Amino acid sequence: MFRRIRGVRVVVVALVVLGAAVLAASAAAEKPVIVEVGNLRITANGGLQPTAFSKTKLTPVAFNASGKIETKDGTHPPAVQQVIIEGDKNVAVDTTGYPTCSSGKLQARDTQAALSVCKPALIGEGTTEIEVAFPESKPIPVNSKLLVFNGGTAGGVTTFFIHAYITVPTPAAVVTTVKIKKIHRGRFGTEAIATIPRIAGGSGSVKSFSLKIDKKYTYKGKKMSVISAKCTDGKIQANVTAKFADGTKAEAEIIRTCTPKG
Repeated sequence: MFRRIRGVRVVVVALVVLGAAVLAASAAAEKPVIVEVGNLRITANGGLQPTAFSKTKLTPVAFNASGKIETKDGTHPPAVQQVIIEGDKNVAVDTTGYPTCSSGKLQARDTQAALSVCKPALIGEGTTEIEVAFPESKPIPVNSKLLVFNGGTAGGVTTFFIHAYITVPTPAAVVTTVKIKKIHRGRFGTEAIATIPRIAGGSGSVKSFSLKIDKKYTYKGKKMSVISAKCTDGKIQANVTAKFADGTKAEAEIIRTCTPKG
C-alpha cells in the first residue's frame, strides 16, 4: 500500500510519528503493525473508539495513537519539517465554542506552566521520547509530556497546537502548529498541515509517542465532540505526505475498516 516517492525508508516515519500526532484520525489502525523498511523498524498502533458508529450521522469518537521508531544500526532518524494529511470526508474536526489558546502563551513554558495558562483549551494528552544527537556525541533521549490545545477557528481554518518540552541541550518548548481546513477532493474532506519547528537546532527527532484525544463538551446546550465520524461504507481513508529536513519527500495512503450502525 505504500508508494515510493523519494527515500522510501522514511515513509513509515511520516505516518507513525506525525500522521497520528497531528490528528490523522481518519487513519485508524486496528492492530499493532511492525514494519521493517531498510534500516528502520517501526511499531505502530492507534484507532478510533468505538470502532462501530453510525452510518449516516457524525458520532463522537476518541482517537488513540502510539508509535515507536528504531534504526537497526542505531543511527539517528531524520527530522520531519512538515506533514500534510488529507482526511476522509466522513471524519470531522469541530471545536466550535471550545476555549482557545495561542502559540505565544505556550512558547518558553514547561509542561506545568503551559497547563496553568491554557488548561481550558486542552483537547488531548500523551507522551513522547525525543532523541537529540550531536555530531560525534552519543544520542541523548529526552522524555516529555505531550499536550494538544485548541487554537480556535478563523477564516474556515481550525488551529491546534501540540506542546512538548525538552531539557537538552537547553530547556525549550517545542510547539507544533496544525492547520485544518475543509476540502473537496473526492474521498477526502479535510486537510491538515502540521509545521514542526527545529528541535535542538535540528539535532532532535521523535523516537516514540503515545497520544489520546477524547474531548466532548457542551456548547449552548448542544453536546459536541472535537472528533466525530460516520461509517458510510465500512472504511476510513487518509493520504499522508511528509517533508524532511534532508530534502526527502514521502507519501502513503492508508485504508482501515469500520462497522456501520443504523
